[in-house]
Amino acid sequence: MTGGTGRFCTGPATRTVRAARTTLPVRQGAVALFLLCLALAAAPLPAAAAPAAPYAAAEGHPTVHLSRKEAGKGGSLTVTGRGWRPKALLTLLICGQNMIGGTNSCANGDGRAVTTDAHGAFRRLLPVAEPPKPCPCVVHVATVTGEAAAAEAAFTVAGHPVAPLPTERTGGRLTVLAQPRLAGSSGLLTWFGAPARRQLTLTVGNLGSAPAKDPVFRVGTSHGIFATEWEEQQWRGTVPAGKKAEVTLPVELPAGAHGDYLVSLEYGGKVLAEQPWGVGRPWGVTLFWVLLCVVVPTAAFRIGMALVDRVRPRRSGGTRRHGAGRTPSPGRTPAPGRTRAAGIGPRIRNRTAREGSTADPGTPGGRAALPWFTQDTAPSTTSTERPTSKGSA
Repeated sequence: MTGGTGRFCTGPATRTVRAARTTLPVRQGAVALFLLCLALAAAPLPAAAAPAAPYAAAEGHPTVHLSRKEAGKGGSLTVTGRGWRPKALLTLLICGQNMIGGTNSCANGDGRAVTTDAHGAFRRLLPVAEPPKPCPCVVHVATVTGEAAAAEAAFTVAGHPVAPLPTERTGGRLTVLAQPRLAGSSGLLTWFGAPARRQLTLTVGNLGSAPAKDPVFRVGTSHGIFATEWEEQQWRGTVPAGKKAEVTLPVELPAGAHGDYLVSLEYGGKVLAEQPWGVGRPWGVTLFWVLLCVVVPTAAFRIGMALVDRVRPRRSGGTRRHGAGRTPSPGRTPAPGRTRAAGIGPRIRNRTAREGSTADPGTPGGRAALPWFTQDTAPSTTSTERPTSKGSA
């Protein structure tokens, strides 16, 4: 450095230091580049996974593509798809009314089946058939087994009728908020086999964005292994969106029903609640049949005995047995010394009446003094035999 000028002197030593400082960053950059090349060479190549990239991107969202958008009956079209589950069995159908009514609106007899490949893709030729419902039509593809998946593509069947889609009913989405209960009790008539009745009461809430006005529920009852018997019942009222209401519906069982029953409530194709119901046995019916089995045979026996008493045959001699107080017929004469115990009382009274009578026995109005003898069998009043004396032989 020179005095007073304020400048450094540039010599050979200064130039050497500057050259060393410039060479050091260049060497560091070369080393870093060499290490990066080694790291890329050691990494696995992604070439094997490249072909499956298009299918992996569509996985979980199956798609359907048609070779033609319109064709007439008897023609055909090619259906392709991607993003399906590998090795899955699919069905291909042509459906009317955008398949609002389910598979009932599809040409099921002319459908086709196909199995996807290892990448979830398929290709199938589908004949064109007229569905049972009018268009707008779609080609519906759905899985048969495993996890459910479906996709549709719009298609026009040339010459097939076209009609507006049916109006979808929006009645809100109802759900049960509290445990249902069966209110009511059985009366005396139920004990004798009358139908048991209850009131199904439950609190429902509307989770939809539209109010549910006069919703129609299905109330079903089932017993044991028998199928549920459903009955549609309309509840008069409105459940506003986001609100709740208490719904009461009547439930009735057949006459004479008893045992364990299950009451179910369904709305919109979904079972909302189930409530068990134990019904007692109608013991009055059992008591009635027991009394019937006792009273009817007894009455039949009494009637039969009365008929037998009327139609049984007469005794020998052409007479029946006479009751107490009856006199024998004039044609028959009882044997001497033989009387009937049943006629003793009346005969004693007749004898007393005859003894007090003043008429002669021979007169027409007279009566015999001894009513148990007749004129032919009466003993003689005069005896020719002498009484034996005491001590005589």
